[in-house]
Amino acid sequence: MATYFDSITDEQQELIRDSPLFFVASVSGDLSLGPNDEGPVNLSPKGGNPLLIIDRNRVAYLDLAGSGNETARHAAVGGVITIMVCSFSREDAAIVRLYGRASVMDIENHHYSESLLDTFEKGIALPARQIVEVAVTRTVTSCGYGVPVMDYVSERTTEYRGRSYK
Repeated sequence: MATYFDSITDEQQELIRDSPLFFVASVSGDLSLGPNDEGPVNLSPKGGNPLLIIDRNRVAYLDLAGSGNETARHAAVGGVITIMVCSFSREDAAIVRLYGRASVMDIENHHYSESLLDTFEKGIALPARQIVEVAVTRTVTSCGYGVPVMDYVSERTTEYRGRSYK
């Protein structure tokens, strides 16, 4: 059963800090108001740089080039965002979702640029594009029993890029 919170809990912080991968979903507009014609939900995996917890109601991440920039487009019109972090370990099944609104900022003008750039995996060979900061309005923790047990091997670098699906 899911448990909702008004801010990021200590347990959620631990999972967020330990995760090499998180997922970002965004949409323009507010889905609670009903369907809109602004376009589909954008969903992207994020690796190579951890999610930075600024405080219990704010997180940020370094957004890399190499994919579309839908999150920035959605943030520019006040769209909602969800960040999902999963535990893939055998010992702890869990999913944490952070709900809120995103702001996109230039790397040079953000307070946490240095922290985010220091943790960025340099071997990825994708340039850092911008910083996405999320004002978290609600969090939820759920069981995660549907998440498979997997081992983290490494970040994907240009050496292991592949082009079969491009």
